[in-house]
Amino acid sequence: MLRFFLIFTFGFLVIFTSVASEGTDTSQVTVPADSLASDSLKSLPFYKKGIIGKVYRYFEDTNKVHEEKDFDISFIGGPYYSSDTKFGIALVAAGQYRHDKEDKTIPMSDVSLTAKATTSMFFELGLDGNHIFPHDRQRLSYSVSISYVKTSFWGIGYDMDVNDENESKYKYVCSRAEAAYKWRLGQKFFIGPLATFDYINGRQFEKPWLWEGESDRTFNVGLGFTAQIDTRDNLTAPKKGLNLRLDQRFNPKFLANKYAFSMTELTLSTYNGLWKGCTMAFRYHTRLTYGNTPWGLLSTLGGSDNMRGYFEGRYRDKMEMDATLELRQHVWRRNGVVAWIGAGTVFPEFSALRWRMVLPNWGFGYRWEFKKNMNVRVDIGFGRHEKGLNFSINEAF
Repeated sequence: MLRFFLIFTFGFLVIFTSVASEGTDTSQVTVPADSLASDSLKSLPFYKKGIIGKVYRYFEDTNKVHEEKDFDISFIGGPYYSSDTKFGIALVAAGQYRHDKEDKTIPMSDVSLTAKATTSMFFELGLDGNHIFPHDRQRLSYSVSISYVKTSFWGIGYDMDVNDENESKYKYVCSRAEAAYKWRLGQKFFIGPLATFDYINGRQFEKPWLWEGESDRTFNVGLGFTAQIDTRDNLTAPKKGLNLRLDQRFNPKFLANKYAFSMTELTLSTYNGLWKGCTMAFRYHTRLTYGNTPWGLLSTLGGSDNMRGYFEGRYRDKMEMDATLELRQHVWRRNGVVAWIGAGTVFPEFSALRWRMVLPNWGFGYRWEFKKNMNVRVDIGFGRHEKGLNFSINEAF
């Protein structure tokens, strides 16, 4: 079964990557930075004055490139709904800038700050970004978040997770940070050190035996390296190119880790044009851990970026593998839609893989270009006996 699964996964990757490369290059199709409001709307009285007019005029320019600004930042916020976290309020601040304003040939640096609070007692503050140094000789990627979550746990392993009766309510506080500093070697090859920090504190377990005696609180520091081949035209909403990234992380005991383990993560994403305004995006992703991996750092499926529609963290084990094919279509002005299909699974080791453990995934979503190449997205995903709705910024991959 393992052999058939691997043949299917990598065959899927090769076939669709090959087909995509034969499509039309939509990067040559110019899509204007559309105005939010039409000419007829601009003629209405409320557009010129009042709070509604101010809101319209503010968002009308957010997706235009303001090269005259050292740091171009915009804000958006309001109510939203997620199947995992229920009704809430989100605030997003997204910024773009260039370290060297004279060099327009390299991708822009980006940063986004997100704050969320929901009725299910979910609170999160996150900061993500990519800093591009002059001439794209170095890159710094970083992600920092702190959250308080009231959620569910089904146990460890597919057979435990697929059983609805295992659902156990609990709460946890989580703080995470990751940074990778990469040097460019060659035209599009980057390599450099990687550092991570994870703190997870679980509490009020409804069914504590599902944690199999593991500590409710884990503190973990990891060091390693990242290697990347990146030919994407931009980092937040690519329309052409390839991104191949390998992360190798070590969490040894001499770094004061109670649970010592290592992790290998591989991501391969391709982006190609099919017709005017349409991009076909494909991603293959796997995350493999070895050693004494703590429950809070196991590989998982679900959430806003991975196997959308599945409850985030329901399926977890030492190893994970997934593949997604997505069509992204610009429709009108700053609006777009997407549709995707995919599959994935979790498993303790390669010899334990079975076809019955492969979970299907499909869905569709809406995109609104908040800033140039930075989309606000709403996705509705479906899986095996599950469905979910997610709100986020930037593409899933």
